[in-house]
Amino acid sequence: MTAGTLLLTALAPMTATAGSTEYSAPLTQAVEELPVAAEDNAGYDRKKHFGSWKDEDGDCQNARAEVLIEESSTEVTFTNEKECTVDGGTWTTTWDGVVHRKASETQIDHTVPLHEAWGSGAQEWEDTRRKAYANDLGDERLLTAQTGALNTEKGSKGPEEWLPPKDQCTYVADWTAMKVRWGLTVDEAEKAKMAEMAASCPETTITVTVV
Repeated sequence: MTAGTLLLTALAPMTATAGSTEYSAPLTQAVEELPVAAEDNAGYDRKKHFGSWKDEDGDCQNARAEVLIEESSTEVTFTNEKECTVDGGTWTTTWDGVVHRKASETQIDHTVPLHEAWGSGAQEWEDTRRKAYANDLGDERLLTAQTGALNTEKGSKGPEEWLPPKDQCTYVADWTAMKVRWGLTVDEAEKAKMAEMAASCPETTITVTVV
């Protein structure tokens, strides 16, 4: 994906509903329109509020496996004949351009981390919506395979505290798109950094389905 026009590509329509609407705007405008609120992470419990990886289509491959299968540039291999857990493939992680051959070398990142989502509005959602967010395969930008060490380094940090080594315009655009998609707020420091980054990525537009 380039730092130009960033379009939604659906892996599976797992969260979009009949009431979904499409949003498209230059990145600078999209950032400006994000609502500002103080981030409140009180009471966060990942397992309780967001659950674990789900197998929505009943094929024994959960959301983690689905992302690994989708993002591998070669046919994946599995740990056993049941073909539930991905073992090998070819993944070029976008944050650093590193090629991985083993699934265990990667982690599946939530572009907007669950902790960040909780503090930006998800604590007001029903459990079903939070769990849909955690397993959203309806937009390829929320869940991505990344180098494990970098994902650990990122943790739950927002763009005001952490940016990837490569392709920062795409990262901030994807962060913005996911905030728009799920109706999440931004805090003042987060928005200031996003606006700074957006100004340095003048040709970038986001298009996203709001759910």
